[in-house]
Amino acid sequence: MPAATTAELERLLDDDVPCGDLTTEALGIGAAPGVMRFAARDPMVLALAEDAAAIIRLCGCEVELVASSGCRLAAGAPILTARGSASGLLRSWKVAQTLIEIWSGVATAARDIVDAARAVSPAIAVACTRKNTPGTKRFAVAAVKAGGATMHRLGLSETVLVFGEHRGFLNEPLAATVMRLRATLPEKKLITEVASIDAALAAAEAGFDVLQLEKFAPADVATLVQQLAVRPSRPIVAVAGGVNAGNAAAYAEAGAEVLVTSAPYMAKPRDVQVRITRAN
Repeated sequence: MPAATTAELERLLDDDVPCGDLTTEALGIGAAPGVMRFAARDPMVLALAEDAAAIIRLCGCEVELVASSGCRLAAGAPILTARGSASGLLRSWKVAQTLIEIWSGVATAARDIVDAARAVSPAIAVACTRKNTPGTKRFAVAAVKAGGATMHRLGLSETVLVFGEHRGFLNEPLAATVMRLRATLPEKKLITEVASIDAALAAAEAGFDVLQLEKFAPADVATLVQQLAVRPSRPIVAVAGGVNAGNAAAYAEAGAEVLVTSAPYMAKPRDVQVRITRAN
């Protein structure tokens, strides 16, 4: 099922082909029957394949989806085959290809972090932040899920996460802040970001449910986890800031239960090979 609505996909096509395909029309080849095949040129974790197929169908073509989002593909593996008029194939070509390339890069990077962390701690969660390109949330969420990760928070309306920037406007003890939040939002988990072990211990004492450790070294995470272990009930330990596939295992080994990351959004797109031929 596509991540985006039909209207959103139509807007992508309209942005790329606002007034018709001038080249195809001028050549007079629009009615000719053709076949378009997508394949992975790079190894990748596939994402947004269903949306790409939907875009091609919106242009009047038939599509056979060979691989689904979330699949790990080797170089050369087929993704989809489309059949239809040259005008439909050429109109949908680049939008569908680019959608898969960009978001498969995100999915692949997310899977790399998940695999590295779970090789050490099978139960650890990898959560991607809301710092995706504005206006692309549906695609970002779908790509993150395809990579085996989850979303940290979809937006400011979803979770309670108290930053130092919030605390700068307050003039009260942390415990008082926790009491007010629990009274106002009794069904919500309370999360706070902290930048030192002392701040983390103070937040745990105040009663926060989750400690989000900002830019902690793995050794400091391990130290904090050991100090929290003596508490009768301790908050969940999440690590944020600079988490990537290269250090995910170290954070998992240190005892983090959640890895919070924006790194997949900066990943290089994965290359998709497209071949378009006239049908026999």
